[in-house]
Amino acid sequence: MENDTIARRNVLVLVASQAILGSQMPMIFTVAGLAGQTLAPNKCLATLSISLMVIGSMLTATPISTFMARYGRRAGFIVGTAGGAFGAALGAAGLYYHSFALFLIGALFSGVYMSAQGFYRFAAADSASEAFRPKAISWVMAGGLLSAVVGPQLVTVTADAMVVPYLGTYLAVIALNMIGVFLFAFLNSPKPAYVSNADYAGRSRMQMLRSPRIAVAVIVATVSYALMNLVMTSSPLAVVGCGFKTADAAHVVTGHVLAMYGPSFFTGALIARFGVERIMSLGLLILAAAGVVAILGVDLGNFFVALILLGLGWNFGFIGATTMLAGAHTPAERGRIQGLNDFIVFGGVTMASLSSGGLMNCSGGSVIAGWQAVNLAMLPFLVVAGSALIWLWLRRADPVPG
Repeated sequence: MENDTIARRNVLVLVASQAILGSQMPMIFTVAGLAGQTLAPNKCLATLSISLMVIGSMLTATPISTFMARYGRRAGFIVGTAGGAFGAALGAAGLYYHSFALFLIGALFSGVYMSAQGFYRFAAADSASEAFRPKAISWVMAGGLLSAVVGPQLVTVTADAMVVPYLGTYLAVIALNMIGVFLFAFLNSPKPAYVSNADYAGRSRMQMLRSPRIAVAVIVATVSYALMNLVMTSSPLAVVGCGFKTADAAHVVTGHVLAMYGPSFFTGALIARFGVERIMSLGLLILAAAGVVAILGVDLGNFFVALILLGLGWNFGFIGATTMLAGAHTPAERGRIQGLNDFIVFGGVTMASLSSGGLMNCSGGSVIAGWQAVNLAMLPFLVVAGSALIWLWLRRADPVPG
């Protein structure tokens, strides 16, 4: 089918973008907390830069979605690379001049890239048929598999490459964003026809949120992403705080990101075979298992297993929720609900990242107590998301309007 021919070409571009540009996310998540400890006046603020990056993503999700609806995906993704490059430049300057404030401002701008990257999965679904859509989304997410290897390995090469620790890592992030501008030139995503408010046909944002399938998709996506961020943000601090090396933390993050994206090669097929609700439920159960393993011990093996399970649970929960959302709205509603979805998702991630540093560094007076507090905090949110899925199962099918 012609649409799937276009979709497959776009998937290739988006996979490459996810692999290369996406490398900056594990790089930043590995070093930002450690760099923050060297700059922050209080260790409880060590992960504040990650929180601000997520806040930047949350605040720009709706504007970028609206911008893409007006000017096309390509333009929006290029804006994202500009934000990522500028944010990394400010972060590098903050490290060089030992300015925590400048470092934090840079993190806020890095959120522009993080927000734009979140729309790769929706761009993959735009021109795909209903049958190909789950595979298109999961294949694009699978592009992160290479980023799981490249990003942390770049950290091991660049973290101590310059006199100022971690400065080389932020300079490498600038280079990655420059590459992205060339990649998006190959994206076949024409500027959409402009639809004025007077001509707009579809539900309002609040009406869409009252749709059971949209509501549950948003809840599960938010919980999956927020809990993944909560634990991952603290993991380098916990690994290093328990006496292991920065390289060990990078390797743990590598295993985590591999687990986040590796299953994407077959997640779409699993959704097609077993149903999206079952895969989302499995994701939540695996996230719970990650918390149990983390609480049981702080050996390096525990960190590896817990973070691998965390990545796997995120993959099933988040890709499942994305697939459910993509099939629950009409094309005319796309710009509104996708931006609102990511605003809510990254709002939850913001709260998680803000809580992560405080729980890790300011709970119980020890690294182990802080790490246990981080993982225990997952429980109530997993209960909420699981209850939402059970509620959906008890309802009749909610058809897409129009």
